[in-house]
Amino acid sequence: MLMSLVILVFFLNNSVLKLPLSIRVLLEAAIRKCDGFYTKEEDVQNILDWQQQQNTAEVPFPPARVLLQDFTGIPAMVDLAAMRDAVAKHGVDPGLISPMCPTDLIVDHSLQIDFSKCQKAAHPRSTPPRPLPRGGSQCGSQRSSCSKSGCSDPPTSPGHPPASVQQIENTPLLCPFHLQPVILHNSKCLWLKRNVVQTVVTFFQSPTKQWCSKAFKNVNVIPPDVGAVHQVNLEYLSRVVQVNDEFIYPDSVVGTDSHTTMINGLGILGWGVGGIESEAVMLGQPVSLTLPRVVGCKLVGSVNPLTTSIDIVLGITKHLRQAGIAGKFVEFFGPGVSQLSTPDRTTIANMCPEYNATVSFFPVDHVTLKHFKKTNFTQEKLELLESYMKAVKLFRSYEDPSEDPHYSEVIEINLSSIMPHVSGPKRPQDRVAVNSMKEDFRRCLDEKVGFKGFHISKEKQGTQVPFLHCGQEYQLAHGSVVIAAVISCTNNCNPSVMLTAGLLAKKAVEAGLVVKPYIRTSLAPGSGMVTHYLNTSGVLPYLSQLGFEVIGYGCATCVGNTAPLPDAVVDAIKHGDLVACGVLSGNRHFEGRLCDCVRANYLASPPLVVAYAIAGTVDIDFEKEPLGVTSDGKEVYLRDVWPSREEVLQTEEDTVISSIFRDRTGRMEKGNSFWNNLDCPDCVVFPWDHKSTYIRSPSFFNKLSKDPQPPQSIENAHALLFLGDKVTTDHISPAGSIARVSAAAKYLLSKRLTPREFNSYGARRGNDAVMTRGTFASIKLQNRFIGKPSPKTLHIPSGQTLDVFEAAERYQRDGIPLIILAGKGYGSGNSRDWVAKGPYLLGVRAIIAESFEKLHKTQLVGMGIMPLQFLPGESADSLELCGKERFTITLPDDMSLRQQLTVKTSQGKTFCVTALFESESDLVFYRHGGLLRYVARTML
Repeated sequence: MLMSLVILVFFLNNSVLKLPLSIRVLLEAAIRKCDGFYTKEEDVQNILDWQQQQNTAEVPFPPARVLLQDFTGIPAMVDLAAMRDAVAKHGVDPGLISPMCPTDLIVDHSLQIDFSKCQKAAHPRSTPPRPLPRGGSQCGSQRSSCSKSGCSDPPTSPGHPPASVQQIENTPLLCPFHLQPVILHNSKCLWLKRNVVQTVVTFFQSPTKQWCSKAFKNVNVIPPDVGAVHQVNLEYLSRVVQVNDEFIYPDSVVGTDSHTTMINGLGILGWGVGGIESEAVMLGQPVSLTLPRVVGCKLVGSVNPLTTSIDIVLGITKHLRQAGIAGKFVEFFGPGVSQLSTPDRTTIANMCPEYNATVSFFPVDHVTLKHFKKTNFTQEKLELLESYMKAVKLFRSYEDPSEDPHYSEVIEINLSSIMPHVSGPKRPQDRVAVNSMKEDFRRCLDEKVGFKGFHISKEKQGTQVPFLHCGQEYQLAHGSVVIAAVISCTNNCNPSVMLTAGLLAKKAVEAGLVVKPYIRTSLAPGSGMVTHYLNTSGVLPYLSQLGFEVIGYGCATCVGNTAPLPDAVVDAIKHGDLVACGVLSGNRHFEGRLCDCVRANYLASPPLVVAYAIAGTVDIDFEKEPLGVTSDGKEVYLRDVWPSREEVLQTEEDTVISSIFRDRTGRMEKGNSFWNNLDCPDCVVFPWDHKSTYIRSPSFFNKLSKDPQPPQSIENAHALLFLGDKVTTDHISPAGSIARVSAAAKYLLSKRLTPREFNSYGARRGNDAVMTRGTFASIKLQNRFIGKPSPKTLHIPSGQTLDVFEAAERYQRDGIPLIILAGKGYGSGNSRDWVAKGPYLLGVRAIIAESFEKLHKTQLVGMGIMPLQFLPGESADSLELCGKERFTITLPDDMSLRQQLTVKTSQGKTFCVTALFESESDLVFYRHGGLLRYVARTML
């Protein structure tokens, strides 16, 4: 432990004690990993001189571990397997390709909802299993009237409930994607048979038998039916303090999900990176970042008893977003922090990407220690954690102002000023006070189409459309709620808000209130622990009675995986041109994300999701109007069923106990029989199945030479797309279901699959052919060549309007290089690996934009695509570009950082752009044609 002592002595230096604690974590890692190659002495000195070097110096950060969720983890492992193939062809031992940094892969982060409000099958045990028909359908694909009370979805045949769990378990596993989707109260069997077998079985099987665990070192696979990535990270993988034979050091992590920042609530530094960056870290390279400015967020005042942590999250999100903290670290301090529980802190940290900070860090204090006493931490671990964090000055007492570090700037937020809010109808930063919701929604109907407007004429705002559902007539109007979902990624780590929702449901049911059966309700906890304490507290049956049944553990509604709405509901919405609403307890709700026909979506705390589901509309004033009317005509108001803060806290204290964590740990380590009994190949090089439409060796390493070729100038390129401002990763990266008329659908049909077997882009993320065809396939893509939202573009030589992939394929066939023209904020939103991989495989060589999201800019460089920025004050419009010109970009023999390049058009126009290469590593990666090819060459 000699080096640990050296670091300890260094940390006692007075100059260190005034550094923000998040910067101290960077400093410790730089000292420990200072090898003169990846990390140099000058890097250590730059961090120590943070006050002078912030926002200027580029420094490396080697995290302690890498976190992969299922959708992004699959392509990472596919890329490593393909890299093994590439180096093996050059006679190099493929076994050299393995993660050097400990890597955790959580298998079942993402779910798809197939059925809603369906009762368990009532078939007697003696009844033999019904054969499941080939093809099957997602809910709504083959609709029929349902005679079962409370069931809003078609069973496998009219009048019959879907097959039971036992029946599916007993069904021979011939072709998992020919199974009929059904509702499962324990969803693991359906999930396994439907989404695992062809997608990840051959890569990710039981912790002792799966191929990647055998073939790759330092890979830990968390089996299905355990929880979403962030919950598993919080409850099981987090260490706070890492220990090995030589060092004791702070835990830290980078993950392939932008909400990895959730771990900041435990005093663990971590943030989301792209799949390409995560692969680099897995292979031993540090993350490169500009030494950040650190905003001190001082919390003062007392929390209002009626305010949930979600209200606090939305309040802080608004404050910080308005403060303009993009790319900065946020570190919380002040007496108000002590009032927040650890789940409150992790919920706040989860929303970090929504106000564009890199991290939202809560240093370890006595509240953190109290939290870990409830988990699987032993007393020995707790003592080590406390003594180490105090020794290296990473432990905080928020009541002692003398411990406050020096920050770049300080923002003060008074917690007592935060009242209950929702957020919407299209952006998380657009907060609406609950008591102003009715007024705000009606104003949205009046406003012109935009972030807060739908432009519904006055005479049509009172439109009501009747429809029949399960033999009963209902009516839809503007503001009617058709989707209400309590989902996993933001709130389920916080027992107080989940128990508030459960207690509200209990009081509502006891008062005689119901949820209309056509509303798509669901409860997708991020963790089995949530189900445990909801059940232990006795509120789970009441949630279920209102339609909020546990459908599984992972992402669902927030990524568009809600089952299709009933046809009658869709027809009514279209007939009345209604602004129907979704209400969810998540962090993403762009228009059309939940469902194409649901135009208004609101983020709300779980209890408010339940409340709006009962009300059936967002066009309501909870103070003046009843939540609902019982069968005997009694009006029930929200205040009548809202549980007191004391009641919630007492329930939490009685149910959220350490035994839950121990039970969870046991399930993780044991796995389940289905998972554990799967076979996998025992080989160093992955045996690709060329018939598979789920896993395919990507073409990133085709024609990989031992030495890189110098970058060539881009000659006579066409613009594949001409885009405006705020093109998000949702517009670029494939996501959601595969449309039947898309380029990806044509490919799958050519493989003799039926539309029912298409599955989603997420499930097929390991197939580059599907994902390339799904790049820029968003129906919300605003391509100026087309003039309306559409996943199409103009093939300029022929003048034809084609799918983006088909146009790119023609250009590549003709040997024409491609660029993309864009406006401000290109690539904002969630971190996604295919947001750069897709354009690369489409043949895009450069993107010229007014500005880039920093993370996406890094991803483009990592795939060998040049991010080029118009000079200040210039744009495609100011330069009078029509996009149909041909573009030549001349590259010098020796590129330098932030070098200006000249662009010439076929119309004789010349202008300059800045190549956004921010570090020497950026230039190295670009010269090699991207990070993956660079890493492969280092092995050669």
